Amino acid sequence: MDKSEQIFSEGKKYIPGGVNSPVRAFASIESTPPVIKKADKAVLWDEDGNSYIDFVGSWGPMILGHNHPLVYKSVVEAAGCGLSFGAATKIEVDMAKLICEMVPSIEMVRMVNSGTEAVMSAVRVARGYTHRNKIIKFDGCYHGHSDGLLVAAGSGVMTAGVPDCAGVPENVTKDTLTASYNRLEEVEAHFKRRGEEIAAVVVEPVAANMGVILPEPGFLEGLRKLCNAYGAVLIFDEVITGFRLGPGGAQEYFHVTPDLTTLGKIIGAGMPVGAYGGKREIMEMAAPLGPVYQAGTLSGNPVAMAAGITLLRILKEHPEYYKKLNETSDAFFGKIKEIIKNKGKNYRVNHIASLGSIFFTGERVLDYVTAKTADTQAFGRYARAMIKKGIYVAPSQFEAMFLSMAHTKEQLEETLKKIEEII
Repeated sequence: MDKSEQIFSEGKKYIPGGVNSPVRAFASIESTPPVIKKADKAVLWDEDGNSYIDFVGSWGPMILGHNHPLVYKSVVEAAGCGLSFGAATKIEVDMAKLICEMVPSIEMVRMVNSGTEAVMSAVRVARGYTHRNKIIKFDGCYHGHSDGLLVAAGSGVMTAGVPDCAGVPENVTKDTLTASYNRLEEVEAHFKRRGEEIAAVVVEPVAANMGVILPEPGFLEGLRKLCNAYGAVLIFDEVITGFRLGPGGAQEYFHVTPDLTTLGKIIGAGMPVGAYGGKREIMEMAAPLGPVYQAGTLSGNPVAMAAGITLLRILKEHPEYYKKLNETSDAFFGKIKEIIKNKGKNYRVNHIASLGSIFFTGERVLDYVTAKTADTQAFGRYARAMIKKGIYVAPSQFEAMFLSMAHTKEQLEETLKKIEEII
């Protein structure tokens, strides 16, 4: 038994499943996880000294790669002043100002500690603003593990063997309406029946928790029009797409403006942080200005803010980085499509900018139903083989593959070679 197996086995004695987030257990690919010890640029090393080219990137935020020298320096300097104050700081104001500058739809923003907390808080503010209770979410879209949003959820829930989630009372989810992603007519039907009760529509502008699924032309625009017509709040969950598709996220990429936006760990350069923000009149509903209570003792943590500001400033000052990364990613995913075609396999590759997925199905994947046609056993064999050969991919058919600006040409060529061998 190697060190990773020993540590994982020991962890199962004290942590449910041996992990602090279910997907890390590698159960869906019938394997055990390498226990990661360190990372640098686009490479991970486990406790046994094995190296892996990393295509998870802490689930998205490592767009500059691991251990970027300027981010590292900012963290060390901030930590030297204290790890946490639970008090107002200048750096959280600087972060809020920077986010508002980079994402035009955000006029005010509130820091929280995770993407789950960000979406939960945005929904609460939307309900307080509209004086309505019902929300619409989409099958297969994952918005964190708050009770009201664990309905037809994506991400690890799709492979955990849990229908939705035990421990969530039916009464808590009675105000959550669901529709199929990319099926605008289903959303319109909800509004026609219950428009005066619907507070908000919450959506991943690019679905990235049931694999990567792009919005069909007119889908996001249609959601915007419906929300305008019925006085509902449109919430873009950009925990994954925020600052990933471009400096202004998916809303800038698709030219569709939401009322509220949620952001995740990329604004902390991978540290545990999140945020929600949007129109001033909606955000002013939050306490202490308004009647919607939301708080967080450690929100706006100075070390996380320092890391995030450094990363976001680099992205803001160098828009050419996105151009290069997206061109590299287009070529990379294009070559995967060629490999699959040349090998005579009927698999699908969905990608946009620097994130994508290989779906082990011949169906065109555009929603939860078509995503679930994927052969998860075939994906499991693929993922196990990739990881064994030193390519760290997500241990789930329904997660994304992330490229970073730290991936070298040689690393990408090596990865394509391994994909060709394994496919």
